[in-house]
Amino acid sequence: MSSNLNVLQVIPKLGYGGAETGCYDIAHFLPENNCKSYIVTSGGELTKFIDKKKVKLIRLPVHSKNPLLILINSIILIAIILIFNISVVHARSRAPAWSCLFATKLTRRKFVTTFHGTYNFRGRLKKFYNSVMVRSDLVIAGSNFIFSHIQENYQEFLNSKKKFLVIFRGINVDYFDPSTKIETDEKKLLNEWNITDEKKIILMPGRLTSWKGQELFIEAINLVKIELGYEAFHVVILGSDQGRNSYKEKLIKLIEKYNLTNQVKFKDHCKDMALAYKVSDIIVSASIEPEAFGRVAVEAQSMEKIIIASNIGGSNETILNEKTGLLFESGDARSLSKKIIQAMTMDETSLKLMGKEGRKNIIKKFNVEKMCFSTYSEYKRLLN
Repeated sequence: MSSNLNVLQVIPKLGYGGAETGCYDIAHFLPENNCKSYIVTSGGELTKFIDKKKVKLIRLPVHSKNPLLILINSIILIAIILIFNISVVHARSRAPAWSCLFATKLTRRKFVTTFHGTYNFRGRLKKFYNSVMVRSDLVIAGSNFIFSHIQENYQEFLNSKKKFLVIFRGINVDYFDPSTKIETDEKKLLNEWNITDEKKIILMPGRLTSWKGQELFIEAINLVKIELGYEAFHVVILGSDQGRNSYKEKLIKLIEKYNLTNQVKFKDHCKDMALAYKVSDIIVSASIEPEAFGRVAVEAQSMEKIIIASNIGGSNETILNEKTGLLFESGDARSLSKKIIQAMTMDETSLKLMGKEGRKNIIKKFNVEKMCFSTYSEYKRLLN
């Protein structure tokens, strides 16, 4: 049975973030359900993996916040909507959302937005700019935390006649599956990380930026070292500084101050994140500001690894405290250190049980198929 559902997703860049991978997953889900799928983006590493037979990729400078370019993009989007008979336009960021708003108003097509984060605002102008994300026919929040954030801060822009709901982000639980990794690959990665002994590995994934909490993490690691003894474990901080050289230098000085140089390793990236989780024993997400969703916590649970995360934002929804992971007091290095020690001293049976419960939690609530099907269903409801 053929479908009249032609969906255009618009995103600034198609990288490896949560919004980007969600866009990629839905784009490839739609053709499997007899829908036509289109993506407009300025580029990004993930574009090379798009199946061009299934998804039409169109490049536009939709990453730009220049008002003139936003206007030009909206004109080009009007042409794209008309040429490809687009029925639903889904924007995933503010600048392209303004272009999409103008284009869908003029072409009378359905407009969807996904509110992916807690966009900062200090004045009314910035708040007005952010408000485009709630001016659509369907507003999707990526977590209950984001849903509450929108209601608290953007109530004046919400229209009661339009739909507003939560669709949790999902991950590919087949990729993040510990049973798919082989021992030779694990050994190879450990060699790349220059880890050759049997000590436990504490992994902190995430780009190097202050709100992700790397400084807090290093302070907590120092407290753990004092409690458990010198060099009782390895630490891998995995993530790019994205040009923030001064921040990385600050972290290195902090490591030197605490005599942790032999224990802490920085790695810019890992092409197989599932493997990085597999070789690690404890995963930490130490964000000092709320995560809109928190992909690290979800991926770690799917890999049956114990996750320790701050008790703010999306982590409160994705982690069942003391059952699928551990939550610590946000911003408190001592609280984090106690949770790390708790995890390091747990017996193998308890660790495995927590890992199994974590994977069950993710398969039930946060798998990519559920996210894609829920989004697809909402597209169809909009048209009907």
